[in-house]
Amino acid sequence: MKDLTQSKIHRQNILNNGYAVEEIQKAADIKGIFWQDEYWVTRQQAAEFFEVDERTISRYLESFEPELTTNGYTVLRGKALKSFILSCHNSDVTDIHVPKNTPALGVFNFRAFLNLAMLLAESEKARILRSIILDITIDTINKKTGGGTKYINQRDEDFITSYFRGEHYRIEFTDALRDCVDMGNAKYAIYTNKIYRSIFKENAEEYRQILKLKSSERVRDTMYSEILDLISMYESGFAEELQKRCKRMGRKLFPIEVDELFDIFESHALWKPTREKARSKMASRDLGFREALHENLKEYIDAIKPEDFERFLGEKSKALQDRLEENKDVFKRLKERK
Repeated sequence: MKDLTQSKIHRQNILNNGYAVEEIQKAADIKGIFWQDEYWVTRQQAAEFFEVDERTISRYLESFEPELTTNGYTVLRGKALKSFILSCHNSDVTDIHVPKNTPALGVFNFRAFLNLAMLLAESEKARILRSIILDITIDTINKKTGGGTKYINQRDEDFITSYFRGEHYRIEFTDALRDCVDMGNAKYAIYTNKIYRSIFKENAEEYRQILKLKSSERVRDTMYSEILDLISMYESGFAEELQKRCKRMGRKLFPIEVDELFDIFESHALWKPTREKARSKMASRDLGFREALHENLKEYIDAIKPEDFERFLGEKSKALQDRLEENKDVFKRLKERK
């Protein structure tokens, strides 16, 4: 089980998943002060709930203030504080003690409260809540995806278009290898893996093992649309380079010549920003959605953005079969371009 106290990325992946946070809030039923359209908890309430001293809460705030503030912790002063105190007096919660003349008051909204629960190592109640948080998060994702995340990439509305277009560029690439490279059939796997290694530092077999794919499952069926698009750019671009060099030489190229040409091709500065972005998306999404760690891309791992949870779990995300049915005319035209 994930140790949320040790991993900021795991914590943020949960907090950025609005669907999971909503379900956790329903299950936790934390009582607080309703103010500015959401519930808030004071330091005193947080300490009482987690059965720790307020000084413990203050210590965590000192150590993790940027993270907690990003997720909703705030210090109220002036008019905002007066407004909050008025809401306290008008609420049904009777065990909150806020001195009338206090100059500032730190409060947690529900996301920040969950954030605190994922940090507090001393509290048994926080440990129990962390377990509930993990269970609900997993259940929420499984319900949204129909029971598994291996093919969560296919729920993206951009996936199927990228996939079909990629098949077209794949044919351009394999045709160029056939016509321009003096080598046996192994060349197709070898130069495909060169592209994969250039983009995400793994060959097809390594990728397959990380995602635990069966021999019958196709690697590209599990790739995100941005990865498919970048592979298409590589395949289309390198196919053109092969054809131009082959035409200039007036013969097929030897493997050593193809390798040299690819080294030049992949070193172009134009690839760097797109490649960096693709690596981050693959590494971050696979860790967060699939619990699959790409060791060679560890430096690119970040928290999944809230918009990605909407993209893969929200209303616009759909199972592949539903999307195929809705857009069958478009996909028919794309197939006819092959």
